[in-house]
Amino acid sequence: MTEDRRPLEGVRVLDFTRVLAGPYATALMADLGADIIKVEGPGGDEYRHIGPFRDGESALFQTANRGKRSIVLDLRAPADLAVARDLAARADVLVENFRPGVMARLGLDAASLQAANPGLVYASISGFGQSGPFADRPAYDIIVQAMSGLMDMTGEPGTPPTMVGEAIADVAGGLFAAWGIMVALFDRSRTGRGRVVDLALFDALLSMMPSAGARVLVCDGDPVRTGNRHALSAPFGVYPAGQGHFAVAVLNDKLFAAFCTVIGQPALAGDPRMASDESRRAHEPVLAQAIAGWAGGLSAAQAVAALTAAGVPASELSSARQAWRSEQAQARGLWSDVVHPALGRISLPEQPVHFSGSPRGGRAGAPAQDEHGAAIRAELGMKP
Repeated sequence: MTEDRRPLEGVRVLDFTRVLAGPYATALMADLGADIIKVEGPGGDEYRHIGPFRDGESALFQTANRGKRSIVLDLRAPADLAVARDLAARADVLVENFRPGVMARLGLDAASLQAANPGLVYASISGFGQSGPFADRPAYDIIVQAMSGLMDMTGEPGTPPTMVGEAIADVAGGLFAAWGIMVALFDRSRTGRGRVVDLALFDALLSMMPSAGARVLVCDGDPVRTGNRHALSAPFGVYPAGQGHFAVAVLNDKLFAAFCTVIGQPALAGDPRMASDESRRAHEPVLAQAIAGWAGGLSAAQAVAALTAAGVPASELSSARQAWRSEQAQARGLWSDVVHPALGRISLPEQPVHFSGSPRGGRAGAPAQDEHGAAIRAELGMKP
């Protein structure tokens, strides 16, 4: 096997996306060596103008557009529209996240471009997909969280619904879009023809909720908010110690017996109320009281150390800063440094999958607007 080669080297992606879901998908591909040509309008990607900022540069834009090349095209101008079509004729993948119908009005729809380039994989990312009663509705992450049921399931019982503290619908959409593109490229390697990939953020987020799907579709249930306790298992949640809080996850009888021994309640393992995972969840308040009695005299760190020593999954609660800066994140190469012309050396996330023979690090930062416009035109045989 050839060493030090990224799996997507040689794949050219024409990226018409902006904000987060689409750029996140293509950033994952850029990490793996794909040549991402980011097409921006004269005003630039909206994320260039959204904070947090560092020395006038958007940190969000840097994160979501690492490793790409930028060209500015005004798609209302015939000459620039011709450049876009020429680029699409030479691309392996085109990704767009306009509202349904916009690309067709520009003559950049899948049917038109695949007629000239049959191998083109054409991916459309939108809030609700290219079909269905909501297809024309605009959507941002919070809208999809609200419509998916995720927000209604999140929070403490008896309190208002709570949005997840990350743009999870956008991230889910970008992840599934990248996955769909990879499937289409694999299929093209066998057939020579590209496919159209239709990805909706709403669909992606629902697909990221399999336990809710099981309860609704199979059991005709109606999931509700359970706060920091798992809806189906116990003890499986966040509990207070004398100092701080800790998370614990017990999902089978063997773990439960070990857990009971650690907390000094071995008889609980034989209690008929604790005979199954389902019955343990039904009697979770009994377990919570036992945990409080044991952990009340300990710090969260001490409670976690005792549980971990017995093989019971447990953790202290980390902040996002602690997690990103942890030894584990660093050891796994979840971020690496790039050199930015204005910001100097900065750290940016990397895609999380490790591939044998594929290096991590050594990437470029996000491009300045139209930074590569002249070079890309020259590749097409055009004068700058």
